[in-house]
Amino acid sequence: MRSAPDDRTTRAVIRDEALRLFAEHGPEVVTMRQIAAAADVSPGLVVHHFGSKDGLRQEVDQHVLDVFEAMFDELTGEGGAELLDPGAGASSLSEALARHLPGDSPLPGYLRRLLLSDTDAGRLLFRRLYDLSRAALDGLATAGLAAPGRDPAVRAALLLANDLALFLLRDRLTEVLGLDPLSVDGMTRWAPEMLSIYAGGLNTQPPQPPGDTP
Repeated sequence: MRSAPDDRTTRAVIRDEALRLFAEHGPEVVTMRQIAAAADVSPGLVVHHFGSKDGLRQEVDQHVLDVFEAMFDELTGEGGAELLDPGAGASSLSEALARHLPGDSPLPGYLRRLLLSDTDAGRLLFRRLYDLSRAALDGLATAGLAAPGRDPAVRAALLLANDLALFLLRDRLTEVLGLDPLSVDGMTRWAPEMLSIYAGGLNTQPPQPPGDTP
């Protein structure tokens, strides 16, 4: 069994392994024994720390919310206004989040399951994402780089739905495109097409990548 210098470290290991398994297989089918085996601890120790699988799932949900909240603060806070500043290099919420997540992170997979779940955590996260989308649209409109539309609330929701499609349909998009859309290479292909459509509609050609010849 795992030996750790304190309970917090052991608790974090269990939580992180639960997060990974939940993201891969879904919380409903993962057992406490599987989580214990992945964390290299006894099932009794998992129960000792979290009481039940529901208790562990609640802690995983809160941890994911905390991680994304910290990421949102970094993206929009002073010195890191990546979402709200059109010159900061991120063209969408999905691109900004992908830049801040390691390639092997289970968070995108868990984000998909959380947003589609009928839980307070899922509703809270979606509301936070929508607020960011609305703020980003308002910022672009103020800068003269986007029109708010006749219904800014719906336009912000539409932009968010398009962004979240990368997370919700990631596996299917990978199959048809031949690469992960959230990877660096995937974003290199995805972002120009998306931006050209946003800027001028389906009749607009995306800009030529640097170094390419016409």
